Amino acid sequence: MRQAEVYINRILAGVLMETDHQKYIFRYDDQYFNAKSSKAISVTLPLSQQEYHSDYLFPFFFNMLSEGVNKQRYCQLFKIDENDDFGLLLATADEDTIGNVNIKRIK
Repeated sequence: MRQAEVYINRILAGVLMETDHQKYIFRYDDQYFNAKSSKAISVTLPLSQQEYHSDYLFPFFFNMLSEGVNKQRYCQLFKIDENDDFGLLLATADEDTIGNVNIKRIK
């Protein structure tokens, strides 16, 4: 299982996981959930204590990925299969993102 921490404005908001069966789980961090100033990461992942499950990478995270030539270059640079969306997200969404969300691989 591969896992990543999801940060909003450098504050830990939750954990994104890819299971061994290429299914995806997102769960908000309890401390983030309980903070009065917390906001949902997206409208498709409302602030909740439940786990969200999906058969594919959640659209919010998928939309953070590079496309076209940039995707090809990143995949070559990091030696990632072009169909490995989660691997690409882990490799590129730590510092090189647009917006206030960053993804950090959990080792």
